[in-house]
Amino acid sequence: MPTKYERNQPPPSGRWSRSATLLVASCVALAAHAQTAWPSKPVKLVVAFPPGGVADVMARVVSQPLSEALGQPVIIENRAGANGNVAADTVAKAPADGYTLLVSTTGIESVNPFLFAKMPFEAGKDLAHVAALGRIQLFLVTKPSLPVKDTKEFVAFAKANPGKLSYGSAGAGSTPHLAGELFKQQAAFYATHIPYRGAAPALQDLLASQLDYYFDPGISFPHVRTGKLKMLAVASNKRSALFPDVPTLGEVGYKGVEADTWFGISAPAGTPADVIARLNRDMTKALAVASVKARFLDVGGEATPMNPAEFKAIAQAETKVFSALIKERGIKME
Repeated sequence: MPTKYERNQPPPSGRWSRSATLLVASCVALAAHAQTAWPSKPVKLVVAFPPGGVADVMARVVSQPLSEALGQPVIIENRAGANGNVAADTVAKAPADGYTLLVSTTGIESVNPFLFAKMPFEAGKDLAHVAALGRIQLFLVTKPSLPVKDTKEFVAFAKANPGKLSYGSAGAGSTPHLAGELFKQQAAFYATHIPYRGAAPALQDLLASQLDYYFDPGISFPHVRTGKLKMLAVASNKRSALFPDVPTLGEVGYKGVEADTWFGISAPAGTPADVIARLNRDMTKALAVASVKARFLDVGGEATPMNPAEFKAIAQAETKVFSALIKERGIKME
């Protein structure tokens, strides 16, 4: 039977009840988090490009040391299409729990919003930068019969033969395409762009002399070494470790033509900060492994560990250049 004191007590106020409920809920959530500390299951890397490409190679190379660091399997899933939008949209709509991550280029943020009339997601709001993977440089490569031996002669020949040269790329809006447009803009000459479904078929037509030149993402190296193709310059801010005697376009007078392709990892917006910090820390360790750096170099790449803010800054800098270029040149996804 309740005492007199208990009978006279007022019922708990609504505010007190809500506070108590929130406190209990918080305790339950913390307990659940402690019981299922991340990661407690496999982590999936959704690669925005087909198997065998540079992004795929980089993802598979780092997956083993990353798996060892996380203590969980790292699964690779390729979802190519729409210049990376298919994979990015999949990850943007995934739960923000750190188990579904995107492997793509900064073009998801710096190119696609200006290339496509309609985007299924907003990269700046729906995705969070986690870590950089690496970058590849682009190389100005020509067919051997083109009567030029360096970039200066190439530009002179192009100006003397307006509209007669053609160059290929991995597709409209791809980094090799944008590099080609930057070069034409800076050097003030005209050449016809021919888009392909990937860099490999463009290379085959260059070898068959169906094209005059293209900006190669690193798959032409064996043909350059055997003399089947000529390499004139690097579209980057520094020379390649693989071809140290080949100058950058900046060195020969075209400083604005820098078009490195940057690869990195993103997560759905709202992914816990501690999960992103853990991923970045473990990715940095993975990129420091000698075999990882060597394999990246094999495909013309360079491991580039960065924190999320540094990687975001690169995407923002690219946006300024590529958004203006795409608008000026009237480039649209074909």
